[in-house]
Amino acid sequence: MPFDVVTMGRVGVDVYPDQVGIGLAEVDHFTRYVGGSATNVAIAAARLGLRSAVVTRTGADPFGDYVHVALQRFGVDDRWVSAVPGLPTPVTFCAMLPPDDFPLYFYREPKAPDLEIRTEELDLPALAAAGVFWATVTGLCQEPSRSATLAALAGRQRAHPTVLDLDYRAQFWPSVTAATEAVAAALPHVTVAVGNLDECEVAVGTRDPEAASTALLDRGVELAVVKLGADGVLARTKAASAQAPPIPVEVVNGLGAGDAFGGALCLGLLRDWPLERALRFGNAAGAIVAGQIACSAAMPTVAEVEAVLTAGNEGVPGARPHHS
Repeated sequence: MPFDVVTMGRVGVDVYPDQVGIGLAEVDHFTRYVGGSATNVAIAAARLGLRSAVVTRTGADPFGDYVHVALQRFGVDDRWVSAVPGLPTPVTFCAMLPPDDFPLYFYREPKAPDLEIRTEELDLPALAAAGVFWATVTGLCQEPSRSATLAALAGRQRAHPTVLDLDYRAQFWPSVTAATEAVAAALPHVTVAVGNLDECEVAVGTRDPEAASTALLDRGVELAVVKLGADGVLARTKAASAQAPPIPVEVVNGLGAGDAFGGALCLGLLRDWPLERALRFGNAAGAIVAGQIACSAAMPTVAEVEAVLTAGNEGVPGARPHHS
């Protein structure tokens, strides 16, 4: 059977502090989690009951072994996760300084294995057959991953939904111009684009939500999803528009909320939900994760998301900051 969701891109090990509200130099204890945006979206989709897989690469090391173990525990198929000898599995540290300061420290040198994905190693028929294929802009930042990502997107022949996560990390790129050019090469092959205001500015040159969504639609996507931070999220097609407010939550870690939203969006697209319902469901999933330290390990089930939606303006039940 084809997969419901296949993602392609970044993987690594997140090493997050168990103490919130202090800098990394003061933290005594950390917990590790599997991470990386594409990997987190696959995990989020699996937690929502979808059959998911991720295309990525690790180092040939114990952290690479851990990635396989973690994916299997979450129910994500790891058949397309392979090792690159000589390159270490990436590690990412983050400080937890809520409500809105979560500095990331990426250790991806001399090169991240997930940027060594090669076109000739892809199962292009399986990627084309997936219900949703989800690629990220990070996968376009270096070769051979760039060519492999573009080949996977082109192989879909614009089957809907083919998603480009505008996931832009400045430290992975030589310049903003290089990222903008890479996005321009990918957009003709995708039917859905998802990004926050910063990412939209890199992609199409504007932070204005309406203008950014219009520009994405003009580039050929069928659905433009613009995350508005504290103002929620906007989604537009040529024929319809919807906006959903955020779900109240005391933020502990804002990093995984977008990936939880991504997994939820995949569910909404596969179920052909109305735009507003898909956005509200995604916002609730993101709020659940934002209220916890973990990203991948905090991805919610459908029942947990529905409980938050039922609570309405009361917000996320039990989501409170962790203290040192």
